Amino acid sequence: MASHQFFSYASSPPSFPLAPNRLLRSLKFELGNSPKSPFSTQFDSDSFTTCSDTQEQHSQSENLMKVSVSYSTSQLCYGGSSFSHDAKNCHGNIEHVLQELEVALMGSDVDEDEVTKPSPSFFGNKRPRLVGPRQFHGAQSHVLMSQKRRKGLGRGEPSPFPPNNLKQLLIASAEALSENRINHFEELIQEARGAVSISGEPIQRLGAYMVEGLVARKEASGSFFYQTLKCREPKSKDLLSYMHISYEISPYLKFSYMAANGAIAEACRSEDRIHIIDFQIAQGTQWVTLLQALAARPGGPPLVRITGIDDPVSKYARGESLEAVGRRLAEISEKFKIPVEFHAIPVFAPKVTREMLKLKPGEAIAVNFPLHLHHTPDESVDIDNPRDGLLRMVKSLSPKVTTLVEQESNTNTTAFFARFSETLDFYSAMFESIEGTMSRDKKERINVEMHCLARDIVNIVACEGKERVERHELFGKWKSRFMMAGFQQYPLSSYINSVIRSLLKCYSEHYTLREEDGAMLLGWKDRNLISASAWN
Repeated sequence: MASHQFFSYASSPPSFPLAPNRLLRSLKFELGNSPKSPFSTQFDSDSFTTCSDTQEQHSQSENLMKVSVSYSTSQLCYGGSSFSHDAKNCHGNIEHVLQELEVALMGSDVDEDEVTKPSPSFFGNKRPRLVGPRQFHGAQSHVLMSQKRRKGLGRGEPSPFPPNNLKQLLIASAEALSENRINHFEELIQEARGAVSISGEPIQRLGAYMVEGLVARKEASGSFFYQTLKCREPKSKDLLSYMHISYEISPYLKFSYMAANGAIAEACRSEDRIHIIDFQIAQGTQWVTLLQALAARPGGPPLVRITGIDDPVSKYARGESLEAVGRRLAEISEKFKIPVEFHAIPVFAPKVTREMLKLKPGEAIAVNFPLHLHHTPDESVDIDNPRDGLLRMVKSLSPKVTTLVEQESNTNTTAFFARFSETLDFYSAMFESIEGTMSRDKKERINVEMHCLARDIVNIVACEGKERVERHELFGKWKSRFMMAGFQQYPLSSYINSVIRSLLKCYSEHYTLREEDGAMLLGWKDRNLISASAWN
């Protein structure tokens, strides 16, 4: 069969007009000179890029938990100097783990010898070019920096607080700010500036961004600051490289993809027509391994339709429109000889309607929420409660399975001080886990933390109301929302659980995998970080 017979592509126009672009050319920046500051002039600066008014919503494709890579073993575990000894020597283990995963996806009745090798990346086998850090830009000096702060940044004097006391210093600063004790806050934040460093210990690196969030909140400039960071992204190819590195140095995305794909494969294993609705398609990379496994089904491959829901902001990180995702899926369709149709819907998730999805009789529907649903506002932000409304709409589609992957953190309706403490605890574990695979002085690590994590931290700490788009909830709350929408839990595969456990051994013994209340929880030491669950 010719390749054009395998793949078809359709695109739905946006259901709402895109807001006009605005240029922030008038902004002037006054940056600190200390290497401890994440806004230091040690990093190169370019002119402002265009920022769309539609960027009120946050793009998952620009987040830590999305990246444009496949399950290629050469990319999962190559022996670059940035990685730990264990990671450099786990190539064989990774290959075995991924082959086991494909066996699980295709069904236990398939002979392991029939499993094909993991597919190459959409972008070939070459490692992306690693570029030097590109700086965050602050806003106008009267908004983000007092004269006292600028002196502190440039001075770089040692702090009386050693790194092991920095966490308490940050908490004391947040408490002073929450109680409006501004003079005391200024004193504490000045000391904190002397203790943080973007190339220091994990708490020092995280502290650099927590401090910026606190100052932006104090100056009531959190929303403006956050939008400034969004507008001043690195070039899309550089951001893509940072996301790629993030994928390789931690198991978080791999866990997300494996858990969701395993649930979908299990629920649809006997279906001849499968319609996957992905509420944040990003690069479409999640589906490479699943399509490869479905193509090798003993009875022949099913027809797979993939509806990719996006938002206008995601186009920046991808560097192209959703048509680029369609082209990559066409390559997969041809390579593995599986019929694939792609339907693009470039709108915000709450705007999606049943009519846009173009459902067809007889197809098994699988819905995927990959680290994205927390961006949809709930009743605490919008009286119409778009978050629960979206779940009710999805339930009305009668999907065979709906997969949910989310950060295991409680920052949605929590008051500021408790939210600050929760964020500090969550990202302390995240930064510490990165420490194990990439050394402190690596520019690549600085870029990953700066461009894939820091902006979200600033948003949680500095913003309120509709401007605070990072609104995570614990699994227990998500479970309540799904059940109120009419869903029931779908059991996750115990075999996939065992495969993920094998994968984690290639990273660090400190990663944990727990099964609690019907969900899989990936964590670092005693802190759960990511939850995965399935529903029908």
